[in-house]
Amino acid sequence: MSRFSAATTSEAVVAADRSVLWAALTDPDLLPRLTPFLESVTADGDHWCWQLTRFPVLGTSVVPAFTERMSLTPEERIEFTHDPPAGKREPAGAEGRYLLEDTPEGTRLAIRLEVHVELPLSRFAAPAVNSVMKGVMATMGRRFSANLLAHVGAA
Repeated sequence: MSRFSAATTSEAVVAADRSVLWAALTDPDLLPRLTPFLESVTADGDHWCWQLTRFPVLGTSVVPAFTERMSLTPEERIEFTHDPPAGKREPAGAEGRYLLEDTPEGTRLAIRLEVHVELPLSRFAAPAVNSVMKGVMATMGRRFSANLLAHVGAA
């Protein structure tokens, strides 16, 4: 098993009130409707389990499911770190944060996200696997952004 990772950052000013964005970003029932490839989010206190769809990667496939410890500072910051339940091995996970800040035009939303996955592939496959991961993350990001903007009425 080799570990592969990909990261992304983005920032935009959204013409919407911060409380409206916050409500959308912290709603585990809404997030799968906004996010492509995300099947479900199950919240259990500060632990949220994220279940994604199956992804083909170089002749194998992965069905990522991972548990994140969520740290929420109301209407300001969402931070998350991979924190599987005791005794459970999760070969995929994420680390990151969302920052929300008022601006005269709306709300500045800054996102940093790093995803990792362990796959039964040689580490020499890293360039190809990382390329696939970055492509999937870019698609997810573009579609999530468009869906979020439409949901908050800023599209």
